Amino acid sequence: QVQLVESGGGLVQAGGSLRLSCSVSGGTFSTYSMGWFRQTPGKEREFVAAINWSGDRPVYIRSVKGRFTIFRDNAKNTVYLQMNSLNPEDTAVYYCAASRLGTVPGREHEYDYWGQGTQVAVSL
Repeated sequence: QVQLVESGGGLVQAGGSLRLSCSVSGGTFSTYSMGWFRQTPGKEREFVAAINWSGDRPVYIRSVKGRFTIFRDNAKNTVYLQMNSLNPEDTAVYYCAASRLGTVPGREHEYDYWGQGTQVAVSL
C-alpha cells in the first residue's frame, strides 16, 4: 500500500518561507511523477507544481513560478516544495500526490496516490 505523508505546514507572515515535505512509502517512489496541489474552503483543488521521476522537469502554475521550487530526493523517497515570498493568497491545505504516468501530470485524475494534506496559513 502506497502511503504519502506531508509535513512542514504552519503559520507564517507574508514574505516568509516554508518548506513542505512529502515522504512516500510502500511503492516505487523513483518511478513516480510527483505533484503538489492546494485547496481552500469552497474551492476546487488546484494544481501547484509537479516534477518528473528524475527531477529535471519541474512544472509550475504561473502564480507560484519564481517563488516556489519543487524538488525530490529519490534516495529518501521524498519530494519537497520550497515556498518563498509567501502571500495570503497562498493560504490553503497543501496535498502531495504521486502519479504512475511517465509525464508530468497537472490534473487530479492523473494522480494515483494522495496524502492527507498539510495546512499552510499566511498572515499579513
